Amino acid sequence: MAAVAGTGVFAEILEGEVYRYYADGEWRVSASGKSVAIVNPTTRLTQYRVQACTQEEVNKVMETAKVAQKAWARTPLWKRAELLHKAAAILKEHKTPIAECLVKEIAKPAKDAISEVVRSGDLVSYTAEEGVRILGEGKLLVSDSFPGNERNKYCLSSKVPLGVVLAIPPFNYPVNLAVSKIGPALIAGNALVLKPPTQGAVAALHMVHCFHLAGFPKGLINCVTGKGSEIGDFLTMHPGVNCISFTGGDTGIAISKKAGMVPLQMELGGKDACIVLEDADLDLVAANIVKGGFSYSGQRCTAVKVVLIMESVADIVVEKVKAKLAKLTVGPPEADSDITPVVTESSANFIEGLVMDAKEKGATFCQEYRREGNLIWPLLLDHVRPDMRIAWEEPFGPVLPVIRINSVEEGIHHCNASNFGLQGCVFTKDINKAIMISDAMETGTVQINSAPARGPDHFPFQGLKDSGIGSQGITNSINMMTKVKSTVINLPSPSYTMG
Repeated sequence: MAAVAGTGVFAEILEGEVYRYYADGEWRVSASGKSVAIVNPTTRLTQYRVQACTQEEVNKVMETAKVAQKAWARTPLWKRAELLHKAAAILKEHKTPIAECLVKEIAKPAKDAISEVVRSGDLVSYTAEEGVRILGEGKLLVSDSFPGNERNKYCLSSKVPLGVVLAIPPFNYPVNLAVSKIGPALIAGNALVLKPPTQGAVAALHMVHCFHLAGFPKGLINCVTGKGSEIGDFLTMHPGVNCISFTGGDTGIAISKKAGMVPLQMELGGKDACIVLEDADLDLVAANIVKGGFSYSGQRCTAVKVVLIMESVADIVVEKVKAKLAKLTVGPPEADSDITPVVTESSANFIEGLVMDAKEKGATFCQEYRREGNLIWPLLLDHVRPDMRIAWEEPFGPVLPVIRINSVEEGIHHCNASNFGLQGCVFTKDINKAIMISDAMETGTVQINSAPARGPDHFPFQGLKDSGIGSQGITNSINMMTKVKSTVINLPSPSYTMG
């Protein structure tokens, strides 16, 4: 019998038809008596329900997290790491039921759903290892390096936890982008409150249960579900929060304006440009445009969102991409289709709005636009001009604009004129040109001869402009979720080692 979501070891997270929320080491039913429906993008019917937590319940969670954090900060580092390794193993062991939730909640193709869970387990293990190294070392400074001082002061600096970290992952990687916040927070000695996205909440609850089974202290990890309108601002502006790590859309800009004086780590999407030079390997370009622009139906922050291609090679590349797109399978995620339904009807409507705008303004449709419910067939739009919305807005769907350019400068200019700056990519065989263009592109990362990607998960990952603040990647996240504490020893007289 195959493992099924909400059964076996996961039976206790389900109460009747509604999944419970997690607080103080227990699975609970909200006093609100209300639930939030999660609609399956493929069937467009309610698939799951989760608790609609109240503000009072959020207050309680914050209190217990604060108490649990104090004890956790006194837990030896090796012990924290041991628990994280245990959670990683349990997560990987239960990849099947968690992947099933991803398939049903966010229409992620089955094979990608499994690999997201496995990658998440690997990330947690790596975080435990990295944390033990980073947090196990401090710094000793001596005073006589600064003019006017003798060597009579020793400064010991170390990293200490921030307190309670609020983690808000997005729908497209609700497990992976949750653990990329949870792992660093926990190894660094923080407590955690997770507010999962509605689409993806049930996968996140299953993932949290794996941490519960690993035996973390009560109250240290909490997961509250509910309506953003009810508890969203309440959470992000809560005085008990000491750090916010958020991945998602422009809601993040509103959060950063309202949040108090706490460290923020935000990744808010992109309009990743792909600049193609005349000397590029055109087969490689076509393969990466298809992979970068259309995997998981283009619902990735780091998807290729605009192709800026030299006119002389544009016809060839467009033909190669069209041939590859024709081979993609379109259909339900259960069948491991390449293109699956986008997450919600409102997303599909937004994408359609961009397509219709491009049509009115004369873009060349390389395929017929086709939509059934939330399922949109892959579409390449050629001869897109800067006056079309699709040239600038992020569709978050399987629609990709091609803008033909006559110089590299034109491509860099378009890339830098965007309000986003997450990643970009350059295709050329000339390493000198690649570096010069990379240096000129105002994005957090530039990929040379490959489509943008967030991983491997220990690489620094950051956005400029409206794409976010702070940097992710395991090391950067650990450092961001700690603060520096200094202790200065004042000696009675200058001291010189072997002097």
